[in-house]
Amino acid sequence: MPNPQPFPHVLPMRQRAEVIYRLPKRRLAEVMPAAMRTADLDLWLILCQEDNLDPVYTTLIPMDTWCPILQVLAFFRHSDGTVEGINIAGTNTHDLYTRPYSGQSEPEQWKLLLQLIEARDPQRIGINIGAIQWAAGGLTYTLHRQLSERLPAKYVERLVSAEPAAIHWLTAMTADDIQMYEHVCDVAHHVIAECYSRQTIIPGQTSIDDLPWAYWQRCADLGFTMAFKPYFRLIRRKTLQARYGADDRIIRPGDLIHCDVGLQYLRFNSDHQQMAYVLQPGESDAPAGLRQLIAEGGRLQDIYRDKSKTGLSGKELHKEILPRARREEVPNPRVYSHSTGIFLHEPGPLIGLPWEQENNPGRGDVRLIENSCFTMELSVRDVVPEWDGEEVQLPLEEDVVFTGEGCRPLAGRQTEYYLI
Repeated sequence: MPNPQPFPHVLPMRQRAEVIYRLPKRRLAEVMPAAMRTADLDLWLILCQEDNLDPVYTTLIPMDTWCPILQVLAFFRHSDGTVEGINIAGTNTHDLYTRPYSGQSEPEQWKLLLQLIEARDPQRIGINIGAIQWAAGGLTYTLHRQLSERLPAKYVERLVSAEPAAIHWLTAMTADDIQMYEHVCDVAHHVIAECYSRQTIIPGQTSIDDLPWAYWQRCADLGFTMAFKPYFRLIRRKTLQARYGADDRIIRPGDLIHCDVGLQYLRFNSDHQQMAYVLQPGESDAPAGLRQLIAEGGRLQDIYRDKSKTGLSGKELHKEILPRARREEVPNPRVYSHSTGIFLHEPGPLIGLPWEQENNPGRGDVRLIENSCFTMELSVRDVVPEWDGEEVQLPLEEDVVFTGEGCRPLAGRQTEYYLI
């Protein structure tokens, strides 16, 4: 990178369905017991309706299925630590769960659920009423009321938030998850490379406003959805702004292009910020000052990776990274990183915000766990001599995984500009 070749193979829908069945099956065996142990739950109930699926629920079902009417998943933790998953709904979850009832009669679903609870007498019953992470708060008011009305009083008193279980389930990755996420990020890099090429950009003709649509269209053609609305912007030195006007949107020689883009594929979200430079006549590379700036961004990435340690909270990580970067004279470092993977911005530790570099209560208190993925999102700012000493802020963002061996990018990182 940059300009990686060739474009990797993208799985057709049938093979995607196979992957999206295989990955949760392994996660249920490896991650679910730890999630329920972390939250000290005897039962985790996930209830939702077909047109308003709980965020956690969407990660627990196959791709090739339909979710009619009331959805009920119940996870019982046995004394030996194993977890039994039971599906009480019309949704065909293949062999992921025991399925004692496959109809769509809500009275029958509630009846069977109550029978299971009374037979097993769980002491702590987790429900998705999280207070910090949105992904852990998917239980609707209506279903919460219906559950409370149907349960005997002694079980209502045992209802607790399943937020710690949801955080662990949605954050921890298996080896298979990480391998497939590497593939997703590799594909995502290639889509960016196509946008940052003469295949897409004709300097003097193409508008910066054309690039989000080019990115979106390419993803649609590949069968991906957007992780978020794609964003591209020009960074232009003042002398060129004066020449072409402040409102000029055409991509021209001498411009920097910054993107912040992400796609959804195989239920994983990518999130990248990368940079391109449009060569001026006679140039074969970006100016030395801009090259130095991207190297400084790399130094900040190295510090970020070195300081990522299991058990630290997002706030603690932030307080480890920034002071060291300043001591080592990284120019104007900023870190605003978040977990990613199954969801875009949650539910792992928040490591700063663009507008808040000191304190992030709540999400910043979440702790880093092994085999989790997050963005290495940060920026540096310094003067560029070739731009008459103007200051340029350079943002970079790569998806990374933290394992027992440390923190590493999932599909490499940008160390030089895409050249157009």
